[in-house]
Amino acid sequence: MSENGDMANFIQTHGYLALIIISILESACVPIPSEVTFGLAGALCTTAITGHAVFSLPVVVIIGALTSVIGSQIAYEIARRAGRPFVERFGKWILISHRDLDAAERWFEKRGSISVLISRVLPLLRSIISVPAGIAKMPRGRFVLLTLVGSTAWVWILAYLGETAGKNWDHVSKNFHKAQNPMIAVLVLLVLVFVVVRLRATRRHS
Repeated sequence: MSENGDMANFIQTHGYLALIIISILESACVPIPSEVTFGLAGALCTTAITGHAVFSLPVVVIIGALTSVIGSQIAYEIARRAGRPFVERFGKWILISHRDLDAAERWFEKRGSISVLISRVLPLLRSIISVPAGIAKMPRGRFVLLTLVGSTAWVWILAYLGETAGKNWDHVSKNFHKAQNPMIAVLVLLVLVFVVVRLRATRRHS
């Protein structure tokens, strides 16, 4: 993504454009943890990391909510048109295993429309739930509305927590000479761990 290839530098360098791209991909089932993306975006709403505020919290929430709808709609439309066989065949490329899809479908069948709303604030399920919603051909208007409401809450929570951490960053990073370095290291580690875990789960259950 950048010269160093890490998400933190990409977001800091390209600002809102990076946030838009990453959020759409994540919501379209690409395995990027939104906790990292919007937690960092929230922290960058403060001056603690870069010396100036890179983002505005309200703008981050608005962008996150709208791009979550766009990305989710992409996954929804693919699932609606192609059905489960397509997802089962190509799911491994976006780290979705058969077990993941089974769990999402069971969740959707038991709880109906509320599944979309609740799943938007649950890690992993927040992206995958678009697939069973599409396969079940849930009305588009309802899907978009519930996705917007749930995603707005999720993004706000993550960004707010990130902003709070950023405001106290001097205390959090008092044992480090540069606050940016430990954050980047932790973010890269979290992304690597997430991808490795998902790869293993996908291969084991595919």
